[in-house]
Amino acid sequence: MTRKFFGTDGIRGTVGQAPITPDFVLRLAHAVGRVLKRSESRPTVLIGKDTRISGYMLESALESGFNSAGVDVVLLGPLPTPGVAYLTRAQRASLGVVISASHNPFADNGIKFFSAQGAKLPDAWELAVESALDEDPVWADSASLGKARRLDDAAGRYIEFCKSSFANDLTLRGMRIVVDAAHGAAYQIAPKVFHELGAEVIAIGCAPDGLNINHEVGATHPKALVDTVLAKGADYGVALDGDADRLQLVDAGGRLYNGDELLYLMADDRLGRDEHIPGVVGTLMTNMAVEVALKARGVQFVRAKVGDRYVLEEMEKRHWILGGEGSGHLLALDKHTTGDGLISALQVLQACVRSGQTMAQLLQGLTLFPQTLINVRLRPGQDWAANPALTAATRAVQSELGDNGRVLIRASGTEPLLRLMVEARDAAQSQSCAERLALCLAQ
Repeated sequence: MTRKFFGTDGIRGTVGQAPITPDFVLRLAHAVGRVLKRSESRPTVLIGKDTRISGYMLESALESGFNSAGVDVVLLGPLPTPGVAYLTRAQRASLGVVISASHNPFADNGIKFFSAQGAKLPDAWELAVESALDEDPVWADSASLGKARRLDDAAGRYIEFCKSSFANDLTLRGMRIVVDAAHGAAYQIAPKVFHELGAEVIAIGCAPDGLNINHEVGATHPKALVDTVLAKGADYGVALDGDADRLQLVDAGGRLYNGDELLYLMADDRLGRDEHIPGVVGTLMTNMAVEVALKARGVQFVRAKVGDRYVLEEMEKRHWILGGEGSGHLLALDKHTTGDGLISALQVLQACVRSGQTMAQLLQGLTLFPQTLINVRLRPGQDWAANPALTAATRAVQSELGDNGRVLIRASGTEPLLRLMVEARDAAQSQSCAERLALCLAQ
């Protein structure tokens, strides 16, 4: 059974267009409430949001929908997605709800959910909610309606949780750090976390107006971070996205480090402290250099489908604790149940402080393979998978690359495009191989 509303990370879209309308969101909350009440007589739900102006409207709709099903609501206000996950678990709530469209522009918004354990919910739960949406509502009577209240110190509790992931015997004292919160959910929280651990903080992207989230700042627009780090002579720069579950890091020289490099650094730091790391989970897009470097250290590497949801599923299946994506979604399951940009940044900075080395020094042994990505537009009805020339060329390219590269071919989920990616130790070889594959589709 396919899902009608839920995507890989909740329900997302343009505000004012289905399904991100107040009437649908009210119905959604009512349906979720009814599903919760199948196993719990009086559920409690936490609701957090980012800084989009539409958050007020959607928060009210969710509150009404839950209350109408007899579910109590606790409003957290602006809070990062991983902060909602943490408080859902800490408060022993039945469910956590986040109003956010992550790195999307302000005109979009979305709804995503966390279980009582602070984890992403399985497909079966989402299908149960979609089934409940097709049923007529069953409004609670006045005596059975849910209540709503605010948790005034939600931000403070989450700040202390983030700080607790940093070693007690270490400090960021003496460091100047630029913190870019993308005018998003961590705009108050992120500067305080680094300041309270001892750093001198220079804050940018921390003045939301409801319309400027992710606009030319944050993890998806790191130029502002790089420019500020260089202009202020900072030691490091940390950029989060709108809901603060992903990050980018910059060093004093203005060099930007992606999620693949940071994931390797986190694993390498633990190995250096004699921690047992049986394996690490990346995605189909993770740079092959990470796989090669980890295997050289005796660490297994497994690729999941693109999306932090799938990375997490693979980690849980194997009982591994480290995983992530090049986009900056990083998971350390011994620190948190979900991807957390702040906690991931602290893990990297902790490695630098403990070792007395910079990120560049810690990553000297890792050189990313050049990648060439070519998008080929498909003609209507064109069956690329049945193209014998492409099949033969792919086999030939992979044979030529051997253990020094790889080929990844996948269709876009949103456009009539075929994405051809070739990775090799040599940039010229990567380019020529990708062009050979693309030529097969032009014939």
